[in-house]
Amino acid sequence: MIDKVVGAASVNPTSITTKASGVNLGEQFHSILNETITKMDGHKQQVEQLETMFAAGELPDVHRLLIAAEKSSINLQLTVQVRNKVIEAYQEIMRTQI
Repeated sequence: MIDKVVGAASVNPTSITTKASGVNLGEQFHSILNETITKMDGHKQQVEQLETMFAAGELPDVHRLLIAAEKSSINLQLTVQVRNKVIEAYQEIMRTQI
């Protein structure tokens, strides 16, 4: 019926490269993930700075704080959803019978 795929067990997902560019997909995903986390941390620090300014009465425009907090919240939700999709995809691949 279904023949075993030769060499399938030796595939390392972090060592897959694209033929056109030769870029390691694992490293590319890692760099994108690190960049996203760095941006999220920057947004969080900006919100904390604006909160401190607001508490001290130095922030005349509360809208900046609310907008920054909402952006930070949306970024976090997006990151969590992407993580969930990656985990689901991994689990689906692991359930696939060869």
